[in-house]
Amino acid sequence: MSHHPKLAILGFGTMGQAISAGLVEASGYPAKLIHVATRHPAACRARAEALGLRLSNEADAAVKAAEVVLLCVKPKELKSLLDGLTAAGALDHRPLVVSIAAGATLEFLTAHTPENTPLVRAMPNTPCSIRRGMTVLAAGEGVTEAQLAQTRALFEPLGRVMDLDEKHMDAVTGLSASGPAFMFVILESLAEGGVQCGLPRAVALELAAQMTLGAASMVLETGRHPAALKDEVTTPAGCTIAGLMVLEDGRIRSVVARGIERATQVAAGLG
Repeated sequence: MSHHPKLAILGFGTMGQAISAGLVEASGYPAKLIHVATRHPAACRARAEALGLRLSNEADAAVKAAEVVLLCVKPKELKSLLDGLTAAGALDHRPLVVSIAAGATLEFLTAHTPENTPLVRAMPNTPCSIRRGMTVLAAGEGVTEAQLAQTRALFEPLGRVMDLDEKHMDAVTGLSASGPAFMFVILESLAEGGVQCGLPRAVALELAAQMTLGAASMVLETGRHPAALKDEVTTPAGCTIAGLMVLEDGRIRSVVARGIERATQVAAGLG
């Protein structure tokens, strides 16, 4: 990014810290241009100082000086935050506002910001904290390609970035944002199976995690369908098909798919 805009990050929890670290450590974003505002600065002062960020509890001041505002607060906190910023005139200069709050629609954001404020919804996930994340963007009306490029540049140091229509954002939340938790349960179960068969727990967990990483990388790097890759491992009358039959007996496909469906439904109500 040839021009680094002045950035206000409101909220400094897991994602606020991950994004800040990715920008400063991975993309060379000047820390002096980032002002982090949180209601409890003392709790995260050490992390902010390690990154060289300005930290305060003054959201209004941070936003008034910013060209881009990144909202990293919980969905239930968003309305009061935006209403307060609007009442204080902090958004009168129409900075680009990017929200990562699950369930908070562009319509909602429009209703609680000054008219013609450029708005983008973003949905990152926790693997962004190790720069292996997935972020999906949905731009509001009037957002220019340059502003969308600015938004992409915030998240590209953290992993992959994709643009989608807003109608897909709840499903993105259920699959991509909630998905790591589902995968952790599956990883734990895979490792437990190894332990049951005599492997030391640490060995079983490492095997399960590396195997999962490799399998996912094969899908991304080859572009092939998972079913085709599965068939290559599944030889007739072999051990793999025997294990797969047990998983199918347990309805693993429908259970996992229904889990994504339920997470999507709840995500739709968070805003």
